[in-house]
Amino acid sequence: MERKAEVYINDQLAGYLIQTDEEYVFKYEDAYFSDDNKPAISLTLPKSTKEYHSKYLFPFFFGLLSEGDLKTLQCRNLGIDENDHFTRLLKTAQNTIGAVRIKEAI
Repeated sequence: MERKAEVYINDQLAGYLIQTDEEYVFKYEDAYFSDDNKPAISLTLPKSTKEYHSKYLFPFFFGLLSEGDLKTLQCRNLGIDENDHFTRLLKTAQNTIGAVRIKEAI
């Protein structure tokens, strides 16, 4: 099963985060990559035409997730398994304090 999220920076579609049965993949959206004035989403995911692959949720995205009591409260209220990081990201990172937000791709 594959799930896909859109990654926005300041309301500009920057790329896609994909979860497959085996891994996570991040890739920049072509138009965003082509604009030299647009920054990378993080130092660990520099702008590139290549896809980034990881067995675990990339640390940058994991850092957008709540921890401790807030994590427990969010998971309980939203009916999310505390270990389902991708769903937690989709349900809780739509309005972040920073420039990055995550939206489920349809």
